Amino acid sequence: MASGEKGWLTASAAELGRGIAAERIDPVELADAFFDAIDAHPLAGRIYARLTRDRARAEAIAARERAAAGNRRGPLDGVPISWKDLFDTAGVATESGSKLLQGRVPDEDAEVLRRATIAGTVCLGKTHLTELAFSGLGINPVTATAPNRHDPDRAPGGSSSGAAASVAFDLAPAAIGSDTGGSVRVPSAWNDLVGLKTTWGLIPNDGVVPLAPGLDTAGPLCRTVEDAAHLYAILADKDLPEIDGQAPADLTLFAPHTAVAEDCDTEVTEAVGRALERLSSAGCPVTHGPLDALAKALDPPYHGGARVGFETWQTWGAEIEAQPGIMFPQIEARFRLGERIGRDAFDASVAYFDQVATTVRAFIADHGLLAMPTVPTLPPPVAPLLADDEAYVLANLMALRNTKIFNWLGLAAITLPTGSPSVGLMLVGAPGEEVRLLRAGRVVERVLAG
Repeated sequence: MASGEKGWLTASAAELGRGIAAERIDPVELADAFFDAIDAHPLAGRIYARLTRDRARAEAIAARERAAAGNRRGPLDGVPISWKDLFDTAGVATESGSKLLQGRVPDEDAEVLRRATIAGTVCLGKTHLTELAFSGLGINPVTATAPNRHDPDRAPGGSSSGAAASVAFDLAPAAIGSDTGGSVRVPSAWNDLVGLKTTWGLIPNDGVVPLAPGLDTAGPLCRTVEDAAHLYAILADKDLPEIDGQAPADLTLFAPHTAVAEDCDTEVTEAVGRALERLSSAGCPVTHGPLDALAKALDPPYHGGARVGFETWQTWGAEIEAQPGIMFPQIEARFRLGERIGRDAFDASVAYFDQVATTVRAFIADHGLLAMPTVPTLPPPVAPLLADDEAYVLANLMALRNTKIFNWLGLAAITLPTGSPSVGLMLVGAPGEEVRLLRAGRVVERVLAG
């Protein structure tokens, strides 16, 4: 691999797009560079479930021809992307990390993949995930457990585990994952990436293997906020937002000390504290205080788990009953919790969270974006969790504790690296405030980068 090609592997998606536009990068050579890196990487089999070489080659050739003709489709035309293996890919197995779906080959692309293809991106392949996307740890003994960038034997975060690893290990410039309770944000935080959790309904789920259809969202995992903005525009079919030009003083943050800041690992508390101090020193108003609505979101009797459990069992219960025992036991057990949840409990949970969401949206309007640790814990070693069911359950609950609240409340969020390994800073906004979050993320990114 030439020295320039080595640099391609660590560049952002937007940088690669600019290189193609300036005729410094050939899209075919770029795709080949990533496939060469994947073929040579000892952990690639734990990251990619399958590659789409023929498709990528054809897409890269078409991107090269458009670039030569001065007819590029957009800023990421010719840039390779990896896809979580729950987005349908025509003619290629899409199995969502589960033997329940072994051999499932869709006839059409998912709508979001279709949009990305129209924008000119190149599909590298499908990445591993937690079985049926139902865990925040990223552990999957059925297919493969993706490695964590800091220690391959620690949990990568889930469920978009391979998506995060493909970027963190320089085997894709950016990845597309899904987030039902934290599945974009947790692996992004544990692998020092930017991850955008979009508002439910903003991006279509047509052709996406469901988990909880009323909560499932798609979003990018990438190296920079700029990349997240580009992919947001493609997936949501929106104009590319302008995210520059905001100063730290234009950004107002509120850091709740209720629920989301409690019982965190010391390293997490200290890293997030340092990040907020640096933002404050740069001129960003940061307020600390209580937000009781977040504690209510985690309290019975209308715990969000009732909603999730009901939806997931309604979605997969029949298939699990038809093939009991072929799933990772921890995942099957988690699905079966929903077997006991009735429609009344589900309806009560939805109504309760609608009320809490109204309170939190009003609070954000008055106090600014919420800022907190993305994940309260550092990634745990995988082996002890596989040996201890109770430890697995507790670790999974903690991994998802902070992120899942905002799925239940229907809010948008972004996680950003703090500069401390495996610690993310999460900003939360009202539904539909993705652009506000991207602009804020750009400020945070620049301040923390010095």
